[in-house]
Amino acid sequence: MYLTWSTSKIKGKIYKCPLLRESYRENGISKKRTIANLSHGSIEEITAIDLALKHKDDLTTLISLDNDLQLQEGQSIGAVWTLYSMAKRLGVEKALTTSRQGKLALWQVIARALDQGSRLSAVRLAQFHAAIDILGLDKKFDEDDLYANLDWLAKNQAQIETRLLEARRPGDPPQLFLYDVTSSYLEGTKNEWSDWGYNRDKKKGKQQIVIGLLCDEKGEPVSVQVFPGNTQDTKTFHDQIHKVSTCFGAGAVTFVGDRGMIKSPQIKELQEYGGHYITAITRAQIETLITSGVLQLSFFDEQLCEVEAEGIRYILHRNPKRALEIEASRDEKLSSMKRWITKANTYLAEHGKAIVEAARKKLQARISHLKINTWLKLRVEGRVFDFEIDSEALTEASRLDGCYAIKTDLPPESASTDMVHSRYKDLAMVEEDFRMSKTGHLQVRPVFLRNAQRTEGHVLVVMLASVILRELRRGWSGLDVTAQEGLDQLSTLCSQRLLVPHRKIDLHKIPEPREMSRRLLMALDVNLPPAFPSRGIAVVTKKKLPSRRIRV
Repeated sequence: MYLTWSTSKIKGKIYKCPLLRESYRENGISKKRTIANLSHGSIEEITAIDLALKHKDDLTTLISLDNDLQLQEGQSIGAVWTLYSMAKRLGVEKALTTSRQGKLALWQVIARALDQGSRLSAVRLAQFHAAIDILGLDKKFDEDDLYANLDWLAKNQAQIETRLLEARRPGDPPQLFLYDVTSSYLEGTKNEWSDWGYNRDKKKGKQQIVIGLLCDEKGEPVSVQVFPGNTQDTKTFHDQIHKVSTCFGAGAVTFVGDRGMIKSPQIKELQEYGGHYITAITRAQIETLITSGVLQLSFFDEQLCEVEAEGIRYILHRNPKRALEIEASRDEKLSSMKRWITKANTYLAEHGKAIVEAARKKLQARISHLKINTWLKLRVEGRVFDFEIDSEALTEASRLDGCYAIKTDLPPESASTDMVHSRYKDLAMVEEDFRMSKTGHLQVRPVFLRNAQRTEGHVLVVMLASVILRELRRGWSGLDVTAQEGLDQLSTLCSQRLLVPHRKIDLHKIPEPREMSRRLLMALDVNLPPAFPSRGIAVVTKKKLPSRRIRV
């Protein structure tokens, strides 16, 4: 009787199965048969059976096992196992596949959640965390492999996003999509997507890329796309309509976008596909509708009000909290202007040769910059400045404070007034994903890349990481910890490596987690294995740290 491992390959994936077998003779012919399949046993139990069978003639030799046993410090296991478990549960692993490229891509996603660095730093991270053993990689990798993996991600992005959606929503494609864009500035100028454009980060002198994020009605990321830095928001919309109709198999869907995203040309194109829209209109458009009699100022109240005109539904609302914020902002601008005028008067009084006209131009430019020139007028008498407030103009400027109007072509039987209003407010979830990806936990920049295709792969990695991070935040919301704090805590949970060279035993033994780590794992319903085999593969970077960094 002996223990052996049966290896089979199914659809490119290798499966190993421990079998308890015996040899026997029948009619003088040597044969073998399987007594039991030990797949359900733990690695410790299988190893113990193997040792006992190998030394069945002299079990006393097993007593010397303690002398051969080597206990070594293992790699960090807690954070990687948690992220890997969540990736499997959310369909990220299935979307990436279990091929070598898929496993490398999954490591990039996990590394992005652990530490927001370059491909080189992701390889160094694999030296500290048990990436090879948990992901089941058959050989080591370096930064060049990860750069090539970004190319693979970009080439297969459409299939990956489709598989992810199918894994999370089998047979139930979304009928409503939230869409928004953002920009991310670059430190260099050599990225193939980089260009000058409207910089939402207020970073002057920086080129940028534009990123469009498509989410389902729950705010879960579905697809991401990179555009040149000078792309207008509306120019990105066509690709999303085409993607939804061709890749995701959705029918007559509804797009939700802000007032700068969905305009007349986009509405016309969307309707050609049989789709619908929910968006908002600008203040100027509201004033035009009031002037034409379609809307009335009295319709804007804390209670939602709906008006229909020419097949378009307008949902009107006045947010009193927002109105107070706008009023406070206006008062602050007025106080700021008073300080500027006082400063200018003091300077003119102390400097007799100072030119009044030059000071007037500066003050007027300041008034225009603060956008209060419609109701605040600058006066000058000799060398002294003052101001006056046009009460009627101020009343006109403040009459729509806190007021907004949402419009849609959805029929009332398909979406109620409250539903349309709620779906538009859900765009805040997309903005939350952008904050997490840009300046929050995931930090899409610095990009560290120049090639267009690899930049696309990098942004896809960030999106997939955000899918996992959203789940961590939900699971840990009751523990008063951020996702970063939780992962930092779990990173301290390291394995113990059990090594018996003469017995060919090499495995990771998982110790009992401390209380906080246990609570984090329980909140996500993640179970650590008692042990798992070590592949003994070491990850090494090609590029070494420069001496200046070693000295720091």
